[in-house]
Amino acid sequence: MELSALALVCAHGPTHGYDVAKRLQAAGLGEVKGGTLYPVLGRLEDQGLLASHWAPGDGGPGRKVVSATDEGRRELAVRRARWQQWTAAVADVLAARPEEEDR
Repeated sequence: MELSALALVCAHGPTHGYDVAKRLQAAGLGEVKGGTLYPVLGRLEDQGLLASHWAPGDGGPGRKVVSATDEGRRELAVRRARWQQWTAAVADVLAARPEEEDR
């Protein structure tokens, strides 16, 4: 979830959690509730990968806007590479065929 959220914030610039949740859902990752997403965004901010500020709402309450930091963009590249290595390794394991016994 962290990698996906970070990637979306990096790709779409300053945004808010609701937008991230909608983009995750549109990408086919299912409905992500605020109780799941907001702690993830908070951890990314604690790690220095996101920064946030409060912006006035359109006729309603203010919204917390998150944006990627330079460190966040660098870390995204590192985590993306690790993820690609991991998924390639899992794909290799899943593609393995049982060895036939010598007869």
